[in-house]
Amino acid sequence: LVEETWDAYSKAFAPVPHRICYAVKANGNGAILRLLAERGAGADIVSGGELLAALRAGFPPERIVFAGVGKTDEELVLGLEKGIGEFNAESEDEIVRLGAAAEARGRQARVSLRVNPDIDPGTHPYISTGLREAKFGVPIARAGDILRRARQRPGIRVVGAQCHLGSQIMDLAPLGDAARALADLSRKLLDVGFDLETFDLGGGLGVDYEGGTTASPSALAEVVLPAIEGLPLTLVLEPGRSLVAGAGVMLTRVLYVKENEGRRFVIVDAGMNDLLRPALYQAHHRVEPVAPRGGPAVVADVVGPVCETGDFLARGREIERPEPGDLLAVRDTGAYGFAMSSRYNLRPRAAEVMLEGGGMRLIRRRETFEDLVRTEV
Repeated sequence: LVEETWDAYSKAFAPVPHRICYAVKANGNGAILRLLAERGAGADIVSGGELLAALRAGFPPERIVFAGVGKTDEELVLGLEKGIGEFNAESEDEIVRLGAAAEARGRQARVSLRVNPDIDPGTHPYISTGLREAKFGVPIARAGDILRRARQRPGIRVVGAQCHLGSQIMDLAPLGDAARALADLSRKLLDVGFDLETFDLGGGLGVDYEGGTTASPSALAEVVLPAIEGLPLTLVLEPGRSLVAGAGVMLTRVLYVKENEGRRFVIVDAGMNDLLRPALYQAHHRVEPVAPRGGPAVVADVVGPVCETGDFLARGREIERPEPGDLLAVRDTGAYGFAMSSRYNLRPRAAEVMLEGGGMRLIRRRETFEDLVRTEV
């Protein structure tokens, strides 16, 4: 499924020069990264750790884009020394720091400025990143002045502009608006002598976690390509969730079933430390028995063992009546599942298994208590 979705993106945008950079934050397992690197993907990274993971997996440095609002000096230097394709700068201060670091090392940093077009993507407030109150980017109206100053710095090579409206976008209209706004900015910059190379529209498509259909990469292309017609630039996209979410399933075992004041609880051995999205965003994930019996359905909260009332995987969900020992499948957990998991309550993180070519293989072993305390001094 990961390969099929990647191929769909690549085919949809084949009419223009393009680079599809996988958002490593969605799922940074080395097996997934190697799979996409071998397919020709680039990498969208937001930390020094993700940069090292991308290089380890075989992504060529020139296909790596370094995003993120809070890059440290050490991370800026690491990106410079590794020769990455470009930095998506989020502020003028970042450009100043990056330029000084590059000049001190006799290098030139390739920079694309992230702009904030103040377009509402219609998604959860926590993952809306293009609104004026968001911490990301700079106001699009200020971009020209910032970039004019940036190109005066010997250590900076301005290569483009970038925006990213947010994650889990289901309506393509805001992405079309963003493409037009960014295209207008890019044309103005080209007209005043900027030697731009890229046009970076940020993340990809949302996912219907209730099992319905979602917009395809070709539908996204139909919205984006007309907006950039005639621009002599390479289109960069940074999809993550849409590439890997549907490929992941979390298995959890029923421990107990109980009722409190008429409310039924299905208590399972996976919790918010394993899958944070329901607790953090009230996100919906389908929960299904692995081996259905065809019995009656009940309405229940599927909850975990973590000592928080917010530790739930589903609330008020209709589910075939489970029994202790049953295995349940939590669907569409391939994105921001393991990536956001933690060791809260000193609970070891889960194993990961990849299904490919009709077989399966372990790609991450289950953690042990020794792993949890290994870094203690």
